[in-house]
Amino acid sequence: MESLPLARVVAALDTVSATASRTGKAVALAGLLAASAPDDLPALVGVVRAQPRQGRLGVGWRTVSARLAALAEVADAPSTTGTEDNRLTVADVDAAFTALAGVPAGTGSSTARTRILDRLLARASASERDFLGRVLVGELRTGALDGLLVDAVARASGQPVAVVRRAAMLSGDLGGTARRALTEPATLADVSLSVGVPVLPMLASTAASVADALAITGEASVEYKLDGARIQVHRDGEEVLVVTRSLADVTDRLPEVVAAVRALPVERVILDGETLLLGEDGAPRPFQDTMARFGARGGDAVLRPWFFDVLHADGRDLIDEPLAERRRVLREVVGERMIPGLVTADPDAAAAFAAEALAAGHEGVLVKGIASTYAAGRRGKAWVKVKPVRTVDLVVLACEWGSGRRRGTLSNLHLGARDPDGQFGAPGGFVMVGKTFKGLTDALLAWQTERFGQIETRRDAWTVHVRPEVVVEIAFDGVQRSSRYPGGVALRFARVKGYRSDKSAREADTIGELRAGLIGPPAETGLGGSDDGMEEWAGHDDRKAP
Repeated sequence: MESLPLARVVAALDTVSATASRTGKAVALAGLLAASAPDDLPALVGVVRAQPRQGRLGVGWRTVSARLAALAEVADAPSTTGTEDNRLTVADVDAAFTALAGVPAGTGSSTARTRILDRLLARASASERDFLGRVLVGELRTGALDGLLVDAVARASGQPVAVVRRAAMLSGDLGGTARRALTEPATLADVSLSVGVPVLPMLASTAASVADALAITGEASVEYKLDGARIQVHRDGEEVLVVTRSLADVTDRLPEVVAAVRALPVERVILDGETLLLGEDGAPRPFQDTMARFGARGGDAVLRPWFFDVLHADGRDLIDEPLAERRRVLREVVGERMIPGLVTADPDAAAAFAAEALAAGHEGVLVKGIASTYAAGRRGKAWVKVKPVRTVDLVVLACEWGSGRRRGTLSNLHLGARDPDGQFGAPGGFVMVGKTFKGLTDALLAWQTERFGQIETRRDAWTVHVRPEVVVEIAFDGVQRSSRYPGGVALRFARVKGYRSDKSAREADTIGELRAGLIGPPAETGLGGSDDGMEEWAGHDDRKAP
């Protein structure tokens, strides 16, 4: 069976993006999976998720943007692009990704990767280039989330959704599960928990308060929500494996975590937890400090692990046991490395514990139903997070054209803070501190497309630049240092709360306030977003030419 043309993948995902119905999305994806060569399925699933099966490819946003820009004005040549003999396939893309991932570090590595990337993009049509660029930087946003892909695999293979989901969760490999489901469906039920094989992590939904969370979960374990990096740890004797939320192997980067796990009184175990840096006063260091150490191989800063769940302990699988029992076993295994928690059904006691967590410098709390089992890979109602949200008033500097259902509307906002002292330009100007397309309703999309057209100063294929006069209220989790934006900061989990027609640009918040972290007290609690230590930033693109 021939490898699937990339053009067919792009067309199918355009359909998925433009389809509001979950069933319609799943049907489109199921058709794509069913048409794929079996050996291509792991690569195809990785591409659809914008998570290549090879893991880190060594090319980032700057490199991809530069290469796309260099090719943007080169017209497709029928003799070299899109012909029957030369059209890109999933296998071609997978081979290029493998080559990128295989470039050894050191002198000349950047040039080698650029050469590979250029060869790939040169064979692609304009729409395929755009698609590949989004895959490479993890910004595909087709709505093809893992749960939707599980439904699609079930449809394509004719297997029960529950069986496919459990196989994917316990193997930690959705692409491999897709291949197994479509080629060896009878073996899906044989997949089981195995020490050394990463498991998709359980995720949390959100609530506005601990009282609301308890109303969902009933009696619960209310636990500190640490502002660190999610880790899953497997130990088999002296062998230790540490993976991230996305199941990337980071064992060699975290020798201190490996040593801590080897010291635990257990031979075979699977643990779920977080790792973060603490200051000399015992308070958590900023998230970015943790991630800087997390991304390095060794260093003076020591990451400490804390654990909140156990999936296996010395021959006993625990994922189907209630949380109460898992916590009992966890306490025996990790002792003082267990994340602080309080088992209660009392909203007042839970609220007091949440206040204690915030006072200690943590993000908030996770409220977990005490009778719940470990639903690997799922974001249900058994775990509910509650953490504070702040708001800031910023000025819109530009807006990018949307894609999928947002095609034809201005979507992704470029956000600027006031720079009264001219730290980053002329005094009284504005400095960019991030982007966001989140929180925009259809009505707001229509409004801002019309409004920004009225105050446009210039445009290119992707972006409409505007006079800095429209103020927008942005909700966010925190401010972190960033080299990506001129202001040197980025907003975590930024999303639009609404436009402030009552405020002028002169009343927007300043870059100095953002850099000092002085933008007022929390405005509310509860928010959406990733339940992951590697948090999102206000640096998203929703870019496609109209």
